[in-house]
Amino acid sequence: MRWIRILTLLTLAAVLAGCASVRRIDADVLSVAAAPAGMNLAGARYRFERLPSQAGNPQAPLVEQHAQSALTLAGLVRDDANAQISVLVGVRASEYMLDPWGRPVPPSWAPYGSIYWGRGLYPHWGVGLNMRLPPPTYYRREVSLLMRDLKSGQIVYETRAAHDGPWSDDLNLLPTLFQAALSGYPNPPEGRRQVIIDIPR
Repeated sequence: MRWIRILTLLTLAAVLAGCASVRRIDADVLSVAAAPAGMNLAGARYRFERLPSQAGNPQAPLVEQHAQSALTLAGLVRDDANAQISVLVGVRASEYMLDPWGRPVPPSWAPYGSIYWGRGLYPHWGVGLNMRLPPPTYYRREVSLLMRDLKSGQIVYETRAAHDGPWSDDLNLLPTLFQAALSGYPNPPEGRRQVIIDIPR
C-alpha cells in the first residue's frame, strides 16, 4: 500500500512538472476560404506582398519570417519567381490593464493611490497616503494573412488570430499565432473558433 501511494505521488509530481514546462496559448481564429471552383490552395507557391506603409518597416522581414514558418507547416511553398498567390501579412499589438470594475483601460490610467489632506470630524488635521498595487498589464497580439490569386487579383483566403495574455515576448507569440491562423488550411471550419497551442516556457 505504501509503494502505491509513493508511485501515485511521483506520477502526480511528473504531471505537474510537465504542465509547468509549457505555456498554453489560446487564440481566437477566424478564417474564410474564397478560392474559385477548381483552384487548389494546398501546396500553393507564394510570395510576400507589402503595402506601401510596410515597405520601409524594418520589422517587416522578421514578421514575414515568422509567417513563413507557419506557411511551410501548412504545406505552402515560397517561390518568389513562380508564385501563384501573394501573401499580405499583418500584425497588431496593444497593451492594457483592467480597472477595478474589470474594464480594459490604457496602461497610463492608474488610480491605484491617493493622497488626502484636511480636517476630519474630530478637532485635528491629518495627512495620509493610500496605495494599492496596480493590476498586471495584459498584451493583445493579432496577426492576419491575406492571400490573393496573382492571375485574377481575387482574394482566395483570409485568416486572422488574436491572443490576450500576460506575455509580451513576440518572438514566441507571433509564430504561434500564425500557426493558429493557418489551422485547418485550406478548408477551415466556418465561423470563429478557438485554437490552443502549447509552447515551451
